[in-house]
Amino acid sequence: MIFKAVGDSRPYPDHGLETTKDWSNVPPRVVQLGELITTKSTLDLRGLLADDSTFYGDLFPHCVEWEGELYLEDGLHRALRAALQQRPVLHARVLVLS
Repeated sequence: MIFKAVGDSRPYPDHGLETTKDWSNVPPRVVQLGELITTKSTLDLRGLLADDSTFYGDLFPHCVEWEGELYLEDGLHRALRAALQQRPVLHARVLVLS
C-alpha cells in the first residue's frame, strides 16, 4: 500500500493557509508516504504525467498533522509520482495543528 489511507475530505479544522506564499513559512521535512492519509480520492492523470506539474505551484506537497495523523492536503500527484519512482519518502511542508 502506498498511503496509510485514502480519504476524500479534510477532517481537520480550517487553518487559514490558502496561497503558496502562506505555506512558504512552513518548513519542509521528510515524510513517509506510508504515513499519509490523502484528502482527495481521485486524481487527474494529465496532472500526474505533466512535465511542468509543479511549475506554477509549490515544489513541496502540503500536509497537515492533526490528532496524531498526517493528512496530504495538496500534492497527491507529487506523492504518487514519488511512489511510482519507488521512493518511500518525500519532502513536504507539514503544518502541525493542535
